[in-house]
Amino acid sequence: MRIKENNLLQGQRVRARGAGANQTGRFEGTCRVGYDDGWQIEETDRLVATEVRTEMPKSALSYNRSPDLPFDRSINPYRGCEHGCIYCFARPSHAYLNLSPGLDFETRLIARPGIGAVLDRELRSKSYSVATVALGTNTDPYQPCEAEFGVMREVLEVLWAHRHPTAITTKGTLIERDLDILAPMASAGLVRVGVSVTTLDRDLSRKMEPRAASPERRLLIIRRLSEAGVPVRAMLAPLVPGLTDHEIEPLLEAVAKAGAAAASFISLRLPMEVSPLFQDWLVRHYPDRAAKVMGRVREMHGGRDYDPEFGKRMRGQGVWADLMAQRFEKARLRFGLKSQMPALRTDLFCPPLAKGNQMSLF
Repeated sequence: MRIKENNLLQGQRVRARGAGANQTGRFEGTCRVGYDDGWQIEETDRLVATEVRTEMPKSALSYNRSPDLPFDRSINPYRGCEHGCIYCFARPSHAYLNLSPGLDFETRLIARPGIGAVLDRELRSKSYSVATVALGTNTDPYQPCEAEFGVMREVLEVLWAHRHPTAITTKGTLIERDLDILAPMASAGLVRVGVSVTTLDRDLSRKMEPRAASPERRLLIIRRLSEAGVPVRAMLAPLVPGLTDHEIEPLLEAVAKAGAAAASFISLRLPMEVSPLFQDWLVRHYPDRAAKVMGRVREMHGGRDYDPEFGKRMRGQGVWADLMAQRFEKARLRFGLKSQMPALRTDLFCPPLAKGNQMSLF
């Protein structure tokens, strides 16, 4: 299925982006489309640029009850993600902002400065019960704009001050900036990091994840974190059947050599608007494999583009799903990678003394 209208305005050009369309969000009442008004006025071509707005966060912690997730709370420093990964399952969340899950998701971002103070307040609540908090579960906390806004940094400073267990998922190089916090947290058993590695093919990576770090650079992230004592899990996420699944063994060998302690995988997920966006991308870049890839995807999801049922959505089911899981498991064992990371400590949690709260000394 191809997207018929790309919703780009006249004169707009796209470069180094994942999505090739900007379909109207599903909650919007109106839409904009490019239209030739016949005036023959020359338009100046302009690239679709990244725009970052800010919001004042009212809350920091988000809770979920999904039975197939290993965490029940998370923090999102940003909405949208400039990495532009075409397969990103978080794209549909941009529709809640009346923005498109297409190009808007990777070009119209929202930063949440001040979230650290909000988080500090929530962690000090008498009703708060400590458990590992996850970062990077929706959009990457170390995407490029973090260099300017530093929202992830302020979150991390609060979590470390409270001695709070933290699990981070990223493919961003900026995580190396925070080794001065991550290393002591790791030494105390308070942090682990999952680094997403999808392919070793540099050309494929650039097309599929246009503004994310190259495969070689991600392996270097794993090495530098591991050398600093930070436990790293390599995440083959997603494995795309018919496109990247042949790399299972070389990927696991590469991350093991880089120093990863454990590894896991997730199969391609195509919820809601992600499916037409991904299919459009697939036909544009790999027309010879489009039918094969989507055929495998549907076989793994009961004939549909995506099965959202808990327990099935991450891996799929059937012959191809079982084959991928078996290959992964055998290669994981061969290269000495664990399937699970050690549990993080919760007994160290202790909110620091608040400024001006001298009575806490007595």
